[in-house]
Amino acid sequence: MSSKSILMPKMGESIAEATITKWLKNEGDRVEKDEPLVEIATDKVDSEIPSSEEGILSKILFQEGDVVPVGEVVAHIDGDGAAESKSSAPQINETIAITETAKVEAIINAKPEAVTNSGDRFYSPLVMNIARTEGIGMAELETVAGTGKEGRVTKGDILKYVESRGAAASPAPAAPEPSKQDTDAPKIHKPAVSLNTGDEVVEMGRVRKLIADHMVMSKTVSPHVTSFVEADVTELFLWREKMKHDFKAKEGQNITFTPIFIEAVTKAIKDFPMINVSVDGDKIIKRKNINVGMAVAQSNGNLIVPVVKNADNMNLIGLTRTVNDLAVRARDNKLSPEEIQGGTYTLTNVGGFGNVMGTPVINQPQVAIMAVGAIRKKPAVLETKHGDVIAIRYMMYLSHSYDHRVVDGALGGMFVRRVADYLEQWDTERIL
Repeated sequence: MSSKSILMPKMGESIAEATITKWLKNEGDRVEKDEPLVEIATDKVDSEIPSSEEGILSKILFQEGDVVPVGEVVAHIDGDGAAESKSSAPQINETIAITETAKVEAIINAKPEAVTNSGDRFYSPLVMNIARTEGIGMAELETVAGTGKEGRVTKGDILKYVESRGAAASPAPAAPEPSKQDTDAPKIHKPAVSLNTGDEVVEMGRVRKLIADHMVMSKTVSPHVTSFVEADVTELFLWREKMKHDFKAKEGQNITFTPIFIEAVTKAIKDFPMINVSVDGDKIIKRKNINVGMAVAQSNGNLIVPVVKNADNMNLIGLTRTVNDLAVRARDNKLSPEEIQGGTYTLTNVGGFGNVMGTPVINQPQVAIMAVGAIRKKPAVLETKHGDVIAIRYMMYLSHSYDHRVVDGALGGMFVRRVADYLEQWDTERIL
């Protein structure tokens, strides 16, 4: 029989690892094609992974609760029809694509994407993330003894080293090799937390831990700057009030403000395309597609960001349908991995919680995010041909956080101002 390898699928650009939550098959069980094999979870989505091949599940390499880097082999399946190899190191030339939706792109005989030294020593994304967090440079990482296959440094190895490093303060190599991205970061000393009488200790859930790590990483990677604009959306507000009942009757959909905001954002991105970028070392990647993520709060308090792909190619009706569909399935935790990856810009609606503004954290590897606040009636000064007057208007704040490495204040400020312009200059005669 030929042995085939099951890989941890690629779940998105910013996701380097996933947690195995449940094996649906045991070693020795037969697996049919498209039959669910294992459940995995990331900070964004839980997913059930089916097998695209049939055979016997011969070996499970990771247990439930283990955190596995993307591209790592998690199990082997013995297929039918070929003679079993007796070699101690069989040549594996075939990889199972374990799910169409996950779109596994790596194959077992190709090296996974990872940072390597001049000696081509492999480090998994998980090990590299731990090293960066702990301020371990590449030269120092080379000194860590590995107990994994072919001397690889495992998660246990790097955590053990970090513990002994902190206790013994082992000296760093005499001649470290600095690089633009791997320069040792200053060690962050967390304050001690004391408990008082009556305090309750609540353990963070898996998703909350991952969200916390992602937020800290984003603030560490990107110097955040936030610009604010107040927009008069009176005409837009009144237009929606006039249109929403007919739209509901005609389309069977509620038209909310979110697709309208996304439309304005996509128009502004076309005007300022350098907002739609990512940073890779000292290179700027200009994104061709405009894929707008929209933050959705779930009932359990967690946050998930489904992505409206190619939002600039949709009209307002298409945006409304897509936004409503993604929002409902996001709250029910029924999104596929594809639907939470590939975002190039993110919108979050803090106004849904009654907040007037916020300072959102950038969703890496993007470089900007916008928060839209609550729409409120306020007195405002209007300029008329007869002079200035005070009137009651529908006003809202737009908050734009951006990565100051590549987005300067002028660009970040002009962008949020342009979004406000599109909202303020709404065509009240627009027909859907």
